[in-house]
Amino acid sequence: MIAPRVGLAAALLCGAAALTACASTVSGSASGSGSTTERTTTERTTTSTAPAGDVDVPASIPTELAPMPKRTTALPAKVDCEYRTEQGAAPAKDVDAPPATGVSAQGTAAATIALGGGDVAVTLDRALAPCAVNNFVSLAKQGYYDDTTCHRLTTAESLQVLQCGDPTGTGSGGPGYTFDDEVFPELEYGRGMLAMANAGTGADGNGTNGSQFFIVYGACEIPPNYTVFGSIDAASMAVVDEIAKAGTVSEGMPGDGKPSAEVVISGVEVA
Repeated sequence: MIAPRVGLAAALLCGAAALTACASTVSGSASGSGSTTERTTTERTTTSTAPAGDVDVPASIPTELAPMPKRTTALPAKVDCEYRTEQGAAPAKDVDAPPATGVSAQGTAAATIALGGGDVAVTLDRALAPCAVNNFVSLAKQGYYDDTTCHRLTTAESLQVLQCGDPTGTGSGGPGYTFDDEVFPELEYGRGMLAMANAGTGADGNGTNGSQFFIVYGACEIPPNYTVFGSIDAASMAVVDEIAKAGTVSEGMPGDGKPSAEVVISGVEVA
C-alpha cells in the first residue's frame, strides 16, 4: 500500500489534524532530504481520507523485536552538539537547553517512561545518537515530559508508531530549540525502537529535532531521516501494544490520529 505508507511517513512531527499544512512545510523546507520527501508529500494529497471519528486498529502487530541499528563507523568518545534557539517559537514548557560540549558518545543510560497503564523501560544508546540521548535525558530531568499526552497513533500496515513528547498535545509544540539529525544511510526502523520525530530539514539547512519522539511497535517503512536513540524491551512493548490495539481516531487519513483512549506520560525517570 504505497500511498498510505508515504503519506504517513513524510510528517512524523505533525499531529494528524495538521497533516495537510505540514505537507506544505516539509515539501518547502526539506531540501536536505532530496526527492524522497517531495515525492511522498505529493502522493499524500491523493490518499483517500477517513471520516473524522472513525477508529482504526492495526490489522496485526508483530511480537519479535527488531535488531537495533549500529553505526558502521564509531563516533569519537565525546562529541559537541548544537542546540539552536528556535526563532519565533515559544517553548511548550520553559526548559534549559542541554549542555552542548563534551557530550559522551559511549555507553547507555536507562530510563523509565510512566506511560498510560504501565511502565516502559528504555535503554538510551549514546553511541548511536549522543545528542538525542543528551537532549532526552535533560528534558526528562527538568520534568518536561511530565503529565503530557501522546498525541498521535498510526495503525497502517506500513507505519505503526506511537508519537509523544509535545506538552501542548497538538503535534506542534517543542522545547524552544532544535538540533540536527544523527542518521546514516543504513538506518532501518522496526519494533522496539525509540526515535526522534522531526519536520524535515529547516529552511536554514539544519535539523528540526526538538522534544517529540515516537515508539515503533510494528512496521515502519520510512526513509532513514529519523534519529534512533534507544530501544524498548519486550515486556514494555506489551504496554504499547495495548494502546495500539485500542486504535486511533482517524483525522483526515485512515489509520492516523489521536489514540482512541487518552495516553498520558505521568513522568520519565532517568537512572
